[in-house]
Amino acid sequence: MTSTARVTDRLLVRHLAGWLGHWPPRRRLEVVGSLARTTPGWDGAVHPALGVASEAGGVLSVPPERVQDVTALLADDGDRAALAPSLPELVGYPDRHWYEASFRWSDAPSPLPDAGRWVPAAHPAVPSWLRPFGGDVLLALDPDNGAYLAGVGIKRHDAVGHELSVGTAARARGRGLARRLVAQAARRVLDEGAVPTYLHAPDNVASARVAEAAGFPDRGWTAFGISDE
Repeated sequence: MTSTARVTDRLLVRHLAGWLGHWPPRRRLEVVGSLARTTPGWDGAVHPALGVASEAGGVLSVPPERVQDVTALLADDGDRAALAPSLPELVGYPDRHWYEASFRWSDAPSPLPDAGRWVPAAHPAVPSWLRPFGGDVLLALDPDNGAYLAGVGIKRHDAVGHELSVGTAARARGRGLARRLVAQAARRVLDEGAVPTYLHAPDNVASARVAEAAGFPDRGWTAFGISDE
């Protein structure tokens, strides 16, 4: 393991411990209480149930007062599937739904050429979907007319955990812009002393390919919880 990988692993543990309330896991699925589940996250919304699982086990973070009830829902073997039908209502958000996503991170982004430039999220060229990320966002613009082609926003969950989200305009797909932007953004995150993470739906083949090409390998980790999307 390289020194960069060791540093990134330490940052990942620090991020997950703060984001969830505990890490690493001590059993197949451990339910922990965290006040972070009752306060607004990066987007100003409350995320009342949030978990990450690896081959070594998983942690599900919920409001402190819900730990006992959520733990009671678990099957004896700790299978998180038992939580899906009842968890939204149990944590106080019955209109939301259970989700699972592939959870990836990178300690060695692919050495792809840069494809964009960093601009403030309020820049007039920034599309509406990227504005809520705040801070700087990474844009690839048409060199002829300055129109938006693709972009990356950063979900700054905490000081050391920065999740990347990428979107490409339909007319610009197939050019490799997304993978180049994700790799470029990941290098910046690492340079700033944080760990770049990347989540995508398990059946989103295109997003999985972007992640792989940008240097975010599939390690078999999963993020899960309650979403309002």
